[in-house]
Amino acid sequence: MFRGINRDLLELVRYAESECQAWYNARDTEPVSPQVQTNEETQALSSGDICMVDGSWTSTAQFSGMGWVWKDTMGKIHLMGSRNLQRRETALHSELEALQWAMESMIQHSYCQRFGTDCKDLIAML
Repeated sequence: MFRGINRDLLELVRYAESECQAWYNARDTEPVSPQVQTNEETQALSSGDICMVDGSWTSTAQFSGMGWVWKDTMGKIHLMGSRNLQRRETALHSELEALQWAMESMIQHSYCQRFGTDCKDLIAML
């Protein structure tokens, strides 16, 4: 039973990671000129490691889920975490707690200081 839950949670974290990366890329990309860019030029646009964060929440569930993924400039995953806790009051509470946990984890395990989230309320609050 736990193996299936862990697989589902990992799949959810990977989906959240891809959503967060898509949002981050859409927010930070500059208009590309019609000429073709090489890999070296594309890599120069990247500005370092990032820890992408997501929380999940529904009003009827008993638990809230959260996860984070630390990726380098090449997209290689170095570390990830996921867990569930008793359901938080709101989705924003869940997202904020996920960010706090990710920040604490990055202080312990890396030098990463960039964080991404798909929660526009959390972004506006920060």
